[in-house]
Amino acid sequence: MASTVLVVTALEDVTADWVIDALNEREVPVARLDPADIGPGLTFGFRIGADSPGWGGRLRTVSREVKLGEVAAVYYRRPTPYAARFEHLPQQQREFAATEARHGLGGVLNHLHGAMYVNHPSAVAHADFKPLQLQRFIELGLTIPPTLVTNDVEAARKFAAEHERVICKTFRGLPPGGDGYTGAIWAQRVDPDTFDAALAVTAHLFQAEVPKTADARVTVVGRRVFAQQLAAPNGALDWRRGDWDELVHAPITVPSPIEAALHSYLASFGLLFGCFDFALTGDGDDPAHWTAIECNPNGQWGWLPDAPAITTAFADILSTEGGGRR
Repeated sequence: MASTVLVVTALEDVTADWVIDALNEREVPVARLDPADIGPGLTFGFRIGADSPGWGGRLRTVSREVKLGEVAAVYYRRPTPYAARFEHLPQQQREFAATEARHGLGGVLNHLHGAMYVNHPSAVAHADFKPLQLQRFIELGLTIPPTLVTNDVEAARKFAAEHERVICKTFRGLPPGGDGYTGAIWAQRVDPDTFDAALAVTAHLFQAEVPKTADARVTVVGRRVFAQQLAAPNGALDWRRGDWDELVHAPITVPSPIEAALHSYLASFGLLFGCFDFALTGDGDDPAHWTAIECNPNGQWGWLPDAPAITTAFADILSTEGGGRR
């Protein structure tokens, strides 16, 4: 029986380290690789034909050799972009080599016969669009903030006039700059008097501000749900912009209708894991107190107080449901 868990991520990934340690304690075979290491440090030979229902062959890293047929589950975390491997090449060669690696090596790794993915990269990519997330929340009966996506200044002004306070947030974080580091633009209140023609340059996401009493982060791994109420000491609109060590955490119970909707949400995208953000407008006992903001299908959870329990949940689903040793 296939039992190996393949962990696809960058070298420095503390979150993956925790899950790997938990799997090692259970004596579940684990192989870790970063596809961007393709070269002498990562070699492979894959075959498929009429006598095989899926790709077979071997992967070799500097420390492991893995038979594809032994892979029962894939923990897809945050691998290095393929392009980073070929930065030294001229642009055309760099783009060609990265594309070939992504479609060749990635094309096999992302379609291992019979393997369970947590989460599959194509499912993550599909579920990563905020407009789709908000639409799905509504379809599942969850409350969301009134939202406008626009590049039209008059539409933005009209939306702002309809709501007491309006915030603006980005769809994605800032891409890496010249120094290689990524950045963030936090959700912030906006003054409609500052709207001008520059708004037409790209798409903007505006939402009516939710009169929240706190925030909630809900992490779902398989059928297990972990929820923490969050409060920033300075009352910041976006708790992510401050010192995370100063956040006030408290366990919170997710109302049954909300929990059911989250499981349905993940299932609709083919996901087994997701980090959901909510704004709370009360003590959280009533489902009406929960306003859905977004879901990160590959979110961080290592900073949460219940990270050890979440680690165990990942080890459970990868080793048991993935077909590993019991």
